[in-house]
Amino acid sequence: MISWATFPFVRYTPVLIVGIVAYLNLGAGWPELWPYAAGLAAVAVALVAWGVRRRTPGAADVAGAVALLAIGLLGATLTQRATESRRADHLYRFADAVESYQAVVDDYTVVRAATFATTLRVQAVRVAGQWRVARGGVRVSLPRVAGVPQPRYGEVWLIRGHPDLSKAPLNPGEFDYRRYLEYRQVYHQQYIHPDQYRLLRLEPPSVLVAISMRAAEQLDGVFRHYIKSKREYAIASALVLGIKDDVDLATKQAYTNTGTTHIMAVSGLQVGLLFAAMSLVLRALFGRVRGFRLWSALVGLAVIWSYAFLTGLSASVLRATVMFTLIIIGRAAGRQDMIFNTLAVAAFGLLVYNPFMVADVGFQLSFLAVLSIVYLQPRVARVFDVEAYFYARRRPWQPKMVQWSWRGSGWFLDKVWQATALSLAAQVATFGLGLFYFHQFPLSFLFSNLVAVPISSGAVYVGLGLLVLKGLAAALGALLPAGADWWLDLLPRFVAWVFEDMVWLFNEYIFWVSRVMSDWVIREIHVSALQTVLLFGLIGALLAWFNTRRLGWLRGATGLLLLYAGTRVTEALAVAPTEEFIVYSIPRRSAVGFWQGAAAEFVTPDSVALNETERTYRLLPGLIQRQARHPTYSVGWRNSRIPVRRLPDPDSANEQLFLKPGPVVVAQWRGLRIGFVSNRISTATQASPVDVLVLRRNARVKPETVAAVFGPRVQVVFDSSCKIWYVARQDSSLRAHGFRTWDVTARGAYRRQPPRAGQ
Repeated sequence: MISWATFPFVRYTPVLIVGIVAYLNLGAGWPELWPYAAGLAAVAVALVAWGVRRRTPGAADVAGAVALLAIGLLGATLTQRATESRRADHLYRFADAVESYQAVVDDYTVVRAATFATTLRVQAVRVAGQWRVARGGVRVSLPRVAGVPQPRYGEVWLIRGHPDLSKAPLNPGEFDYRRYLEYRQVYHQQYIHPDQYRLLRLEPPSVLVAISMRAAEQLDGVFRHYIKSKREYAIASALVLGIKDDVDLATKQAYTNTGTTHIMAVSGLQVGLLFAAMSLVLRALFGRVRGFRLWSALVGLAVIWSYAFLTGLSASVLRATVMFTLIIIGRAAGRQDMIFNTLAVAAFGLLVYNPFMVADVGFQLSFLAVLSIVYLQPRVARVFDVEAYFYARRRPWQPKMVQWSWRGSGWFLDKVWQATALSLAAQVATFGLGLFYFHQFPLSFLFSNLVAVPISSGAVYVGLGLLVLKGLAAALGALLPAGADWWLDLLPRFVAWVFEDMVWLFNEYIFWVSRVMSDWVIREIHVSALQTVLLFGLIGALLAWFNTRRLGWLRGATGLLLLYAGTRVTEALAVAPTEEFIVYSIPRRSAVGFWQGAAAEFVTPDSVALNETERTYRLLPGLIQRQARHPTYSVGWRNSRIPVRRLPDPDSANEQLFLKPGPVVVAQWRGLRIGFVSNRISTATQASPVDVLVLRRNARVKPETVAAVFGPRVQVVFDSSCKIWYVARQDSSLRAHGFRTWDVTARGAYRRQPPRAGQ
């Protein structure tokens, strides 16, 4: 039995999470919650006091249940209070009435190939000629061109114009970036031209964060100076400092395919390695000094918080640092056996500080992986006693070298087995989230992590050593004559050479595993939030059965498995009869899809096929969502299975015309008639009534001609190849003549089901 009094936060934290999640999904119309939360908390305190005084049987259970309800309501209340859009002065309230606004750069700048991206926090808005105090977050992008400096944390800007509300996903199944931003209290987006903003001053919201970011930039400059290979520099900076701006797509994909992306983010791995190395050194040198446990804990806290400061105080490293802080305090207090409660306290404190952290993927993966490692790794490791097995193979009559080889082999293979158990434990906990967020699971994670983690761990130590040596060399260089700089730089150069070679070896191994085991990845798997919860329940029930051997847990696991299978069958039955024509929203491209159940055919009317990035981010989410297999792609209707015909136009043969009509393509698919126009049409074009007319490449059409050729009730769709100015002009003209219009760039993909039989 679990003594809940010993592990109180193991109960409190899940209930707090339930309250937060309930508000995120259901609380949009809820009234102000804090009076109810305060009242329920008072009732819980009164019941606890009454139960302690009276010692009535069952009173403690009632008081505990009410207290848990109060904590759940507290989670919902904290989330409601943290939702900035509910404030009367939020930017959301001013809508398009904003003429200009003042905002401060309040985030890291993401450097992309063609743009800079960062987040602004609004301070004031100008409405009807008057400045008013306002707040809100705006995700902005600036062109990365000559004359446009990279935004810096703390810069205060004056921006002309107003930001727009963040867009919902434009295509079926696409990542909901709007929701992602809302969880970070950002509700608006804007692309800012160089002449649209002006720098007013430098006024960081937090001086500490500004200094920390500046320190991270300086340390990144050390790696940039010493590591000449671009790929190795990018991974080195990501590995030690968490700066991933220069990591290319091929490298990211290789790390994703091998299940090693966690190495590129400064988080629990790096903080744990730093603390482990420091503990080992302190124990070896000062382990017998009086009060070692207390003062070594203080030194450990100083080291990990200094590292967090020097890496820019990012969210991931702060989360890991808080977690290790409580673990260190627990060890110093002699509470190592309460690690589950310690982790629950860390999660509880972080969620009270920021309830929206519960939706952060890094937060979920970090705590689940650590919990699984703490609980499951020792149990998996005990399955095989590798060192004892090899130790038992030694015999007194064997030569010393043979005995040493048995002992050395046992020690080495035991370390390998311990690492394997750790990797297995971490994957068990993160399996469901990997499918839910990334729609894949790399089966090669054991091979990649067994080699990659030790090499990367050593590289972290060497990289940190390089930074320390460079700092010492710079300090000594300030005291010694100028000629000493070259000699002082010899050791940092040597360490940098070792560091670069380690990172190169690490990268080469990851790319090798990615190539050789390219088929060892379960890809394109869609699981819903409910199915993810069922998977976690199934894993938990099986672990409980292995631990207790009670058949009740096995029956529960069987029930959960059947329920999970039922949801999969229900989804398949729902998708099977679905037929849909879709005009996709892909910047500057024309792409349509014809769906019949889980079968899909995509056509690009242009003569250029979609590139891999466009397929991955625009089409693949929908394929995964519907569990589609083997979709077909056609370019310019060549080899397409969709029946099409081109409408003849007598004007196209008239050589006196400077602007000749282009070909008009009409597709007939399951009773749905679709027209595609990419040039001008004339009244001489053969009349062909259609249900949907797709205008491409700023097609020059007049409402009267559209009505004459395609019918007066046709649905007009502007695809993503049309310019904004063209859509604005044609949309108003067509609407004035009674046509229904749809702009896929602004409103997302256009979806239309074919008419049913008899319609």
